[in-house]
Amino acid sequence: MSTALEVTGFFMCLVGWMVTGLAVANDYWKISSVQGTVIISNRLYENLWHACGEDSSGKANCQDFQSMLALPVHIQACRALTIIALILGLVGIILSTMGLKCIKIGSKTDESKGKTMVIGGIIFIFAGICTMVAVSWYAARVVAEFNDPFYGGVKFELGTGLYIGWAGAALCILGGAFQCSAYQRVSQAKDKGAYYPGGKPKTIYTAAPSNAETSKAYV
Repeated sequence: MSTALEVTGFFMCLVGWMVTGLAVANDYWKISSVQGTVIISNRLYENLWHACGEDSSGKANCQDFQSMLALPVHIQACRALTIIALILGLVGIILSTMGLKCIKIGSKTDESKGKTMVIGGIIFIFAGICTMVAVSWYAARVVAEFNDPFYGGVKFELGTGLYIGWAGAALCILGGAFQCSAYQRVSQAKDKGAYYPGGKPKTIYTAAPSNAETSKAYV
């Protein structure tokens, strides 16, 4: 059961890390609102790296943000958090791969592999938290500007990239928790004496001494 749980957690983390990468590369973190608009001539959308405009024919023109220091603080922070999440996820993949019992890489003992798997799971949890904070912070700013009646700029709505980021963060956090839970199950089984790395030992039964042999021993 523990092996199936750690493998399931590992693949969830792996998929979550890839989904996080897709979210970071996605152009649609926020899309211009069409509320109250009858005729739409163009559409604006942005992510952490550039702003794009799309005309009615579907042709898009994108322009990268030129100065990082001129960007709002929340965009700079979200950039840093997502990059940290991707780096942590890569480290977590390496450690978790070494911790899988079905892969003969690194240490060969179940105890050390389990600890390596736990470390990988914790790193994935931190990666998921970084992604979750970045995406939620960005979404909160979009919602705040949209609901602000005194905001004079273009109002945006939540884009697809944010939902992809939330999904990736959730997979990393849940997968990391599964990896840690798998090691905890093995530890509990060891404490109860129900875990045997080399298989359950055979029980050897010996016959009790007879009464005659016992009486001879006292003579």
